[in-house]
Amino acid sequence: MAANEYVLELNGISKGFPGVQALDSVSIKVRPGSVHALMGENGAGKSTLMKCLFGIYMPDEGDIVIDGEKLVFANARDALNHGISMIHQELLPILYRSVMENLWLGRFPLRSFGPLKLVNHRKMLADTKAVFEELKMDIDPNTWLVNLSVSKVQLIEIAKAVSRKSRIIIMDEPTSSLTENEVEHLFEIIRNLKSQGIAIIYISHKMEEILKIGDEVSIMRDGKLVGTYPAKELTTDLIISRMVGRDMSNRFPHRDNVPGEVVLRVENFSSPEPKSFQNVSFDLRRGEVLGVSGLVGAQRTELMEAVFGLRPVVSGTVILHDKVRRFRTATEAIREKVALLTEDRRSTGIFPILSVYDNILAANWRNYIRRFLLDLKRGETAVAKSIEALRIKTPSAHTLMQNLSGGNQQKAIFSRWLLLDPEILILDEPTRGIDVGAKYEIYSIIADLAKRGKSIIMISSELPEILGMSDRIMVMCEGRMTGILDGKKAGQEEIMRLSTQFM
Repeated sequence: MAANEYVLELNGISKGFPGVQALDSVSIKVRPGSVHALMGENGAGKSTLMKCLFGIYMPDEGDIVIDGEKLVFANARDALNHGISMIHQELLPILYRSVMENLWLGRFPLRSFGPLKLVNHRKMLADTKAVFEELKMDIDPNTWLVNLSVSKVQLIEIAKAVSRKSRIIIMDEPTSSLTENEVEHLFEIIRNLKSQGIAIIYISHKMEEILKIGDEVSIMRDGKLVGTYPAKELTTDLIISRMVGRDMSNRFPHRDNVPGEVVLRVENFSSPEPKSFQNVSFDLRRGEVLGVSGLVGAQRTELMEAVFGLRPVVSGTVILHDKVRRFRTATEAIREKVALLTEDRRSTGIFPILSVYDNILAANWRNYIRRFLLDLKRGETAVAKSIEALRIKTPSAHTLMQNLSGGNQQKAIFSRWLLLDPEILILDEPTRGIDVGAKYEIYSIIADLAKRGKSIIMISSELPEILGMSDRIMVMCEGRMTGILDGKKAGQEEIMRLSTQFM
């Protein structure tokens, strides 16, 4: 076997944390000029393995071999210096700085004035334009990131990794916030990188993407490697069965409840922002799952945040249980048994440095006060029941939230709102960035809530999810509602037509 057949070898990598063996002797080999996909349920160990490779964690056992040389990375900068870049799933941009400053953060081009060294802004601008031209990205380098969409910020992170001229690029859920056109653009970039001999380690829960772009697929389960397979030999069903270790031919739970009377009516809702939602009306029935579909920029999130009292409106009425309401704050909505699970888990969902216990009780702690103090025993009981009911994988209720996988963080946030026993639950991208097994558990929770008479509004960018879970589907385009479809009769083509049909 040629010594340079593999650009990267991870040999017997093990890593443990208190109460958890995250990795158990995992070995993976990556060829230059290939896309090596890494798949597994949330908590399978994918991110931990990549953090060991990237110098964020030090493995307890095992070796990292780059181009035949055994290396030990003391930190992420050490890994970067050895030609490894990583695009993280959770974006942490500096919002109030420019695109080019974010792109070259930590490696600004400098020019000398005697003993002084100052940032060479002219060169930084020219270098940024050169990178964007190579990647065919149309983004103004001087724009502050706070003014860009999440998808544009994601593309800038991709550009940052490419600009480092790395030999190995780790992409952790790189398409989670991208539009369909942007995904195709990313695939073009990946093909170009492959032609230059660069190896891509591609982590994704989107199996269609893996089968389209991957060369080899390594599947992990419970911290162990199940196996590595040529992508062309795999199917979606095979991947699912190897990921979860059980048959999941039915990706959505069976639902047979019939929605009842109208519990919420939103009439003529309009934002003060002309390019946001305008004159939108819809209703929601008891025991119904109302799917909300549309492309990025359709203003779905903005509309639902306004209904929940997080955004201002210039006109419109909310009628809840036949009474006119206008929520001016989220507290007012929560008081009326309306809950919102937000789109961006990292920024507006979790409290990463607090415990699972604190996160689950965050919206409901007043109900656990006794004589002006938090009743710890009652709180512990409620949190323990939530962890058991939603099968949250955590060493204990007092584990820091940031140490849980994305899917388990999502289930913990779900638990937070379920403790309030809401009548209406607005879910914004409830399964973004989580695996097929955890998705099914979330779907089952949604189906059970609907069966119990709770009303669900579910925003999703995944058409199979919308079609598989919705009783009715409201489609939006550029801030307008373009149609409402019967969930049992609708098809992807009809939804896409309405998503691109500005009316």
